[in-house]
Amino acid sequence: MKHIIKTFILTILSFQLFAQIPPTFQWLAEGTGFRDVVEGEIMEISLPGNQEKVIVSKQQLTPSGGGVALDIKSYTMSQSGDKVLIYTNAKKVWRYQTRGDYWIFDLTSKTLRQLGKGLPESSMMFAKFSPDGKKVGYVSKHNVYAEDIQTGEIKQLTKDGTDRVINGTFDWAYEEEFDCRDGFRWSNDSKSIAFWQLDARKIRNFLMINTTDSIYSFNIPVEYPKVGETPSPYKIGVVDINSAETKWMNIPGDPQNTYLPRMEWSGQPGELVVQQLNRKQNESTLFYVDVQKGTAKPFYSEKDEAWIDIKSRWEDDPMGWDWINNGKEFLWVSEKDGWRHVYRVSRDGKKETLITAGNFDMINPVRIDEKNNVYYFIASPENATESYLYKVPLDGKGKAVRVSPADQTGWHTYSISPQSKFAMHSFSNAQLSPMMEWVTLPDHKPVDPANSIQQIMMRIRPAAIDIEFFKVKTDEGVEMDAWMVKPMNFDPTKKYPIVFTVYGEAAGSTVKNTYGTGRNRLYNGSMAQDGYIYASMDNRGTPSPKGRAWRKSIYKNIGTINIKDMDGAAVAMFKKYPFIDTSRVAVHGWSGGGSSTLNLLFQYPQHFKTGIAIAAVANQLTYDNIYQERYMGIPQENKEDFIKGSPITHAKNLRGNLLYIHGTGDDNVHYQNAEKLVNELIKHNKVFQFMPYPNRSHSINEGEGTSAHLKTLFTDYLNKNCPPGGK
Repeated sequence: MKHIIKTFILTILSFQLFAQIPPTFQWLAEGTGFRDVVEGEIMEISLPGNQEKVIVSKQQLTPSGGGVALDIKSYTMSQSGDKVLIYTNAKKVWRYQTRGDYWIFDLTSKTLRQLGKGLPESSMMFAKFSPDGKKVGYVSKHNVYAEDIQTGEIKQLTKDGTDRVINGTFDWAYEEEFDCRDGFRWSNDSKSIAFWQLDARKIRNFLMINTTDSIYSFNIPVEYPKVGETPSPYKIGVVDINSAETKWMNIPGDPQNTYLPRMEWSGQPGELVVQQLNRKQNESTLFYVDVQKGTAKPFYSEKDEAWIDIKSRWEDDPMGWDWINNGKEFLWVSEKDGWRHVYRVSRDGKKETLITAGNFDMINPVRIDEKNNVYYFIASPENATESYLYKVPLDGKGKAVRVSPADQTGWHTYSISPQSKFAMHSFSNAQLSPMMEWVTLPDHKPVDPANSIQQIMMRIRPAAIDIEFFKVKTDEGVEMDAWMVKPMNFDPTKKYPIVFTVYGEAAGSTVKNTYGTGRNRLYNGSMAQDGYIYASMDNRGTPSPKGRAWRKSIYKNIGTINIKDMDGAAVAMFKKYPFIDTSRVAVHGWSGGGSSTLNLLFQYPQHFKTGIAIAAVANQLTYDNIYQERYMGIPQENKEDFIKGSPITHAKNLRGNLLYIHGTGDDNVHYQNAEKLVNELIKHNKVFQFMPYPNRSHSINEGEGTSAHLKTLFTDYLNKNCPPGGK
C-alpha cells in the first residue's frame, strides 16, 4: 500500500500542474481498478483487493542498446488496450513540461519504438492515438504531424508553422491565462484533425535580455500582448489525414478582437463545437461548426457585467465538453443566478435545467454518473475555507447532499472511478498532513477499514502549529475569512510583531483550511519559534466560494478595493488583539501578492511598516491583455482605473522598509516592472533595498543556490527590519 499512497500524492500534483498531459494515475475504463507508474514500471492494480499486475516492465521500457529504462512522465493507452504511448525526456515550454519525446510499446509484439524519427530531440507535444489506434498525432516546432504506427510513415500535415505562426498549440497569453496548451483534436472517424492556428506575428514581441549565458548579451523574444493590445488572431483548421489539405472554418467575429479558448468535436459527424469570448471576456457564444461547409451557427450565449469565468471546470480536463443523454444535452457552468452552478442544456441551447440549485458555489466537478442519475462535485456551503464532496441528482430534481464524512473538517479532494464504484479520497487540514484512502461509493466506506483516514487520524498527532481560523469585519462592514499562527510559548500579556502573507487578486485565495496554510516557505527557520505572529486574510475579489458578487466586486478595482479590504482587516485585528505590536507590522507576497504588498506599503504606510515584494506587477499597464482586461476592462476606455490601482502611482508615499525582488528573466511579470518602480522611488528620494536575480524566471528557482539565497535574504531582511519576539 505504500507505493499506492505515493502514487496518490503524485497524482494530485500532476492534476494541478500538468492538467493537459495525462497523469500517470489512470482509472481503468470499467472502474474496477487503476494503472500507475510504480518504481518505473506501468502497473495495473485492482480494487478492492489491490492485486498488482505489471503491464510494462522496466526491461521492456529499456530501448535496444540504451541500457536505461525510459523515465515516464506520462502515458496513454490505445482504445483497444494493445499499445501504450509513453511521454519522456520532458522539457519546459514556459511554465510546464509540455514538449519531449514519445515512444510506442506494443503489448502484443512486446516491441518498443520511438516516434518522430528525424525530428529534433524533445520537440514533440501532446501526442495522442487516433480513435482507431492506427496513427498518432503530435505537434513539433508549431506544425501538426500524423505518424502511422505500423509503417512508421510520418506525414507533416501543416507546413507554415514558424516561431510566430503557431499550429496545434498556443501563444504565451493563451497558455498562461486560458490554460490552453494542447491545440489539436482527432475526429471520431480518425480521418481528420481539427487544430488552432494563432498568428503571433500580429502582436509585438517583448524582448527579455540574457546577460549571463555568454560574453555578449542577447535577446529572448516573447510573443506577449500587453494590456490594451489586440490578441493573436486565431483560425480553426480541419486537415485531412490522407491529402494533408486544410480547410479553414469561417467563424463570425473579428479573430483579432475575440478569443476562442475551447474547441472540440461535438460527437456528431463532421461537426465541431467552439466557444468564443469577446475582447472584454464578458460575452460568451457557443457555435456548432459544419466542417464540410466551414460554416458556424451560434446556439448558446450568455453575458456578465464583469467577466465570464471559463476555468470553473474539470481540473484534469479544463477545456472539454460534457455531453449526456446520448449527446442530446450538455452540462454547462455559469454564475448567471449569482452562484457558480451547473446546468444541463439541450443540444440546441433552448432549454436548460439547474442541477446544483441553492445559495452556494459548485467549486469543481468530480464525476458524472449518468447511469445512477448522480452528479458529484466539490462545494463548501457553510465555510468558504474548506472543501467537501457533494452529490445531487443529475436530472435536477433534488437537493445537494454532502458525501464527505461530517467529522473530517478541512480540505477533501477526490478522484472517482468510471461507474462511480470507487474513489481515491484525500484529506488534510492546517494541522493534519495529507492522508488518503480508497472508498466505495455512494456509501463512502473505506476499502481497508484498518487503514482508513478515520483510523490514521486516531494514530497521528496534529502538527505543532497554533493556527486559528476566524472572521474579521472591517469598519465598512466587510466580513472576511482570516487565519493567524501565534508564536510558540505565546504570552497574551506581551506584544508580538505580525507578518501578513497576501495575494488579494482574482487568481487565488490564501485562506484555506488545508495542509501548508500557516507555513512560510520563504522563512529560514520557524516563524512561530522565533516569535512572530503569521497571518493572512481573503478580501473581496478572491475566488472564494462566496458567490458571484463577492468575486466580481474586484472588477475594475484591482489595487483599490482589495487593498482597502486587507488594510481594514488588519486594523480590525489590531483592535481585537492587543498582543499585536502595531509598530512591527510586515507584509509579503509574490506576483499579484507582491503587487498587494507594494500597495499596502504605499497606500497605508501608517499601518504597514515593512514589506517584501517578489515579482510584483508595479504598473498594471505592463501586464498581459487576457488577464488584465478580464478583470480591469480595456485601458483605452478606463485607463484611470489601471493607474489608480498600480503600486507605482503611490510609490511616493513610501515611509517604511521595502525589499523588492525580481528575476530579470521573468517572462510573466516582466523585469521592466522593477526598473519602472525603482525609477519612481529614486525620483522621490526613497531609500529601499532591491534584489534582482539574474536571468531567473517568475518562480526564481533556477540556478545553483537560488532558493537557499532567497530564503536567507527574506529572513535576514525581516529579522532586521521587523525584529521578532514578544515584548
